[in-house]
Amino acid sequence: MLDRFTSMQVFVKVVQLGSFSAAARALSLSPTMVTKHVTALEDRLGITLFRRSTRHLSLTEAGRLFLEGSQRILGDMEEVELAVSEQRREPRGHLRLNAPVSFAIRYVAPYLPEFSRLYPHVTVELGLNDRTVDLIDEGWDLTLRIRKMPSSTLRSRRLATIRMVVCAAPAYLHHAGTPTLVEELSQHQCLGYTLSGTNSASRWSFGERGEKTIPVSGPLSANNGDVLREAAIAGAGIVYQPVFVVSEELQSGRLRALALDMPPAPGPDLHAVYAPGMTLPLKTRAMIDYLTQCYTPTPPWEQAVGNIA
Repeated sequence: MLDRFTSMQVFVKVVQLGSFSAAARALSLSPTMVTKHVTALEDRLGITLFRRSTRHLSLTEAGRLFLEGSQRILGDMEEVELAVSEQRREPRGHLRLNAPVSFAIRYVAPYLPEFSRLYPHVTVELGLNDRTVDLIDEGWDLTLRIRKMPSSTLRSRRLATIRMVVCAAPAYLHHAGTPTLVEELSQHQCLGYTLSGTNSASRWSFGERGEKTIPVSGPLSANNGDVLREAAIAGAGIVYQPVFVVSEELQSGRLRALALDMPPAPGPDLHAVYAPGMTLPLKTRAMIDYLTQCYTPTPPWEQAVGNIA
């Protein structure tokens, strides 16, 4: 009994090259053996795969269906073999990594030299962008996203939970007073982030489920956390930001966390997001595993500030 998998490979090669003899040469088989493989498939299936003549070879309708299935099965097998064999090889190639601007500057870029030392055959291209990029259309291998992940064909791994904090410069609080109730924020100068999925530039949410919403306003809104942080340090107003944006300033005292009567709403998780596919390239897997180690069990931005409020 001939091996069905081999017979399937022979059948696909016959279709690709257009003749039994050409397939025999390509596979280093005799024409007789190629014929036996195709005949064995037809006998097993009880159908005719080819219409044969002395000068022409064409697929039957059943043959076309079997070709589609055979190509899919052979492709899946090739991916499985590649995935297994990659485990024995070293990550290599060019990795295009995209991340939010503020996060990437403080908590991605400083870790890349060590990644390069561990994986010298991987070159990294780091793109900084606060908008949601399209991995497939824009050609990114991996992107870091700080947001709730909607239902999607993309695949992701959670790397860390992002905590939010409301803070301001001591000089601002000395001049304008320190709010203790979330409702009091409406009377203060508040600096809004325009790209947030949780808080808009004009409405901030509080509570374990984000159940309390407070209208806010102020002299500045921006689509970048670094801009708002620097404005807050200069005394322009109060900011509601992820801890990683202001951790160093909270630690140094340039910004002070506010102890309000309701906690900040839960922040979104940090995810490593990549395109779907049966096999994750080894270079991409290496980066995800490396960043996971960098951010667990306690993210570095949390280590810097501890219990802030």
